[in-house]
Amino acid sequence: MDLAFGWVVLAGLLEPVWVVSLKRYNSTHQYRWGAVVVLFMIIGPACLSLATGGDIPVSVAYAVWVSIGTVMTVAVGRYVYYDPFDGKTVLFLGMILVGVVGLYLLEG
Repeated sequence: MDLAFGWVVLAGLLEPVWVVSLKRYNSTHQYRWGAVVVLFMIIGPACLSLATGGDIPVSVAYAVWVSIGTVMTVAVGRYVYYDPFDGKTVLFLGMILVGVVGLYLLEG
């Protein structure tokens, strides 16, 4: 299960790459940013696919993937694009993480 979980974590960490690149592409219209978007839109789900071939149920794998992607995208958005970040954001991100940990514990 460790290798499968590693694939999920990698997929989640790669998720913000295409999101941030998409914003960069929309502001510059440079094809290299569009290529990065497409590439990472393929790589992320491919890693998720490798994870679901293991012992992790697809529901847990998807929830972990999306939550890691969400938290990382908020962090990158905050530090790269100066997106707003306050106590409410932290509260709701924490709720996402608690839900994912709960799912993981239920399935484990």
